[in-house]
Amino acid sequence: MIEQQSQSEQQSENYRPTEDETYMCPGHLAYFRHKLLDWRRQVLQESQGALERIRTARSREGDLVDQGMAESDLTLDLANRERSRVLLEQIDAALARIEDGSYGFCEETGEEIGLRRLEARPLATLSIEAQERHELMVKRHRLQ
Repeated sequence: MIEQQSQSEQQSENYRPTEDETYMCPGHLAYFRHKLLDWRRQVLQESQGALERIRTARSREGDLVDQGMAESDLTLDLANRERSRVLLEQIDAALARIEDGSYGFCEETGEEIGLRRLEARPLATLSIEAQERHELMVKRHRLQ
């Protein structure tokens, strides 16, 4: 049984979705779930490191330059922690879409997002065309 699990894990690590397969077949979903879960673990580890630095920060030690550097580092760690929190929310939303069957399909049009786009941006919720329309609308809104 252990050999089967390690073979299965090895196969999943070597597996890459292809256009020849049915779009968002179980293999595709498992591949992206694994990719997202690995990314989530990595973000959590990095976030824990930032949290430890925040907890151990001592801005009252040293001269003014040291205090300024410590304050700057703390600000950077807090900003990174916030970005990590937002990224984790997006990863969790993508995992939820895998579970409900909507992952890989454009939220705007219902069309396939495409394997190449998802490989590059696993959090994508819009097809390239829909994303371009969205960015154009945002740009126009800013100009008004």
